[in-house]
Amino acid sequence: MAQMLTVALPKGRLGDKVYNLLESVGYDCSEIREDGRKLVFENPASGVRYLLVKPSDVTIYVEHGAADVGIVGKDILEESRPDVYELLDLGIGRCRMAVAARSDYREDTSRTLRVATKFENIAKRYYASLNRDIEIIRLNGSIELAPLLGLSDVIVDIVESGTTIRENHLKILTEFMQISARFIANKSSFKFKNQEITGMTGKLNGVIKV
Repeated sequence: MAQMLTVALPKGRLGDKVYNLLESVGYDCSEIREDGRKLVFENPASGVRYLLVKPSDVTIYVEHGAADVGIVGKDILEESRPDVYELLDLGIGRCRMAVAARSDYREDTSRTLRVATKFENIAKRYYASLNRDIEIIRLNGSIELAPLLGLSDVIVDIVESGTTIRENHLKILTEFMQISARFIANKSSFKFKNQEITGMTGKLNGVIKV
């Protein structure tokens, strides 16, 4: 008998694309669209239970077994590097990790580079690969302000269309990581609910456009 799968789904921007993708392979998400406050949705007909969580928390729920599988951005996977299986690149929520600075910026390689970002680990690894000394200034929002106010030399952030960068009179110096949504699984669940997880993986794999 098939076991119910608990699926951690991201709230917010990526959410609608995720619900559309799941519905295209037979996992009904209509109740999620209707209710603005509920966080747990049981769907016995599809054999799934959905948990609606902050995008950055999807990996935590999956790694610790509160969810069997989840859908999360590659940026979050790279930042936290959780102990989970990454099963599929779903090809949705595409963007890039980029370094940007003021439009008149000129790098001074003789001093430590001040980097404003919320992606601390990604930024550290990127600049370590360049053997560049940096000082991280951790910000959680409005990161574009940092170079404009002289708080940092550059920012490391996600770029989708580039509009926000341009509107704030910044320029992209380099793009160094392609990002999209990934389907991940808890390692223990993958063993004990393998049939259900590989079934969902196979259905998703049949419709993704990577």
